[in-house]
Amino acid sequence: MFVGITNTPRNYAWGSTRAIADLLGRTPSGGPEAELWLGAHAGSPSVIEDPALVGGCDTLAAWIAAAPEVALGADWASREAAAAPRLPFLLKILAAGRPLSLQAHPTSAQARAGFELENEAGVAIDAGNRNYRDPFHKPELLVALSDTFEALCGFRPLAEVRGIIAELRLLDLATDDSQAAIIDLLESHLTRGLPDTVDWLLRDGRGGDSGEVEWLVERVVALAEHAQFLAEGGAAIGYARELAAVRVLAAEYPGDPGIVLALLLNRVSLQRGEAMYLPAGNIHAYLSGLGVELMAASDNVLRGGLTAKHIDIEELLAVLDFSPAPSPYLAPIVLGDGVSLYRPDVPDFELVHIEADADAASSSPVTMRQITLTGPAIAICTAGGFLVAGAASSRPLKRGQAVYVTPDEGTLTFAGTGEVFLATTGA
Repeated sequence: MFVGITNTPRNYAWGSTRAIADLLGRTPSGGPEAELWLGAHAGSPSVIEDPALVGGCDTLAAWIAAAPEVALGADWASREAAAAPRLPFLLKILAAGRPLSLQAHPTSAQARAGFELENEAGVAIDAGNRNYRDPFHKPELLVALSDTFEALCGFRPLAEVRGIIAELRLLDLATDDSQAAIIDLLESHLTRGLPDTVDWLLRDGRGGDSGEVEWLVERVVALAEHAQFLAEGGAAIGYARELAAVRVLAAEYPGDPGIVLALLLNRVSLQRGEAMYLPAGNIHAYLSGLGVELMAASDNVLRGGLTAKHIDIEELLAVLDFSPAPSPYLAPIVLGDGVSLYRPDVPDFELVHIEADADAASSSPVTMRQITLTGPAIAICTAGGFLVAGAASSRPLKRGQAVYVTPDEGTLTFAGTGEVFLATTGA
């Protein structure tokens, strides 16, 4: 069964005012549009365009609750038998006009334990100081749709962090008011390890008595601004992108310790079509850009900075993976001409990207691609148009339209030209 779905973009303050509307051919709302959610998550379940098709249910969440074996298929409905049947993934179009908070997500075990503890403590699900709003993990992948998508992702190798500190010292020497001792504070903590450094930055930077982190943030921002001045004069600046990020973050979140913490993280620039995968414990922050994001259906976020929202330092430190690692790029599996599969190491989801151009060598302008479903699926068309056909039915899909597909449709054929993203369960 093909069921048309839609939704209203979430109006978080960091959202772009035009990117989602321009991508999908919609009229902008006039305010920020940060995320378009396509799925059954309780925070913003997709609206069913024709409720008569599904027994009068007006949202995808309501239909799954009413008829799980039809909506999810018998296999996925039985996997969720221990709890309420649920769609295990959430597909989003995300548009960052401003930097998001530094954040990380828990493992399944951490989420279950944290959720139960907060329930036992009587913390309301919608309370501002709630860490765990559900008992599920939240790994996520993102494919860039803008020419570039900028982010901070995971702890960078320590050798690179020391290279940044050396660059800060050089910049400090180039000023008339050298305060190298402040930079030395960062390196002295780094010798004790990343957990100690992050703990110090967050605790002392949020009301600590020493004022060390406050001074460090001020000095790092001043040196980043001095680097820009030197670069405009023709000087070569090491780690210029990292220092540029410092200036951006300082303008948005003045005085926040996350400004310095950002220097410990990989600075990632995705080109259109490139992807990154963020497993549990990966600290990250999206800086700018438009992308397709696919994640496990959860709302568990532990924040570490660049935000006015609740920060639980103890819980964040318990969740973080401090292992330095390269930038978390996820290479696609090429399934055929114009068809790429992004498959992370979790069973909750995988993402298929279909790009089909008109076949100049054929008398027909239509190209065809086939994808075999592994479970329920959601498709959204971001360019052109397709006729999507399965085992039992078919449906046209044009730019800006989205459809939910039940797994009994089997192998889907996409006939047309343009671009489609198909989210489904992992194999």
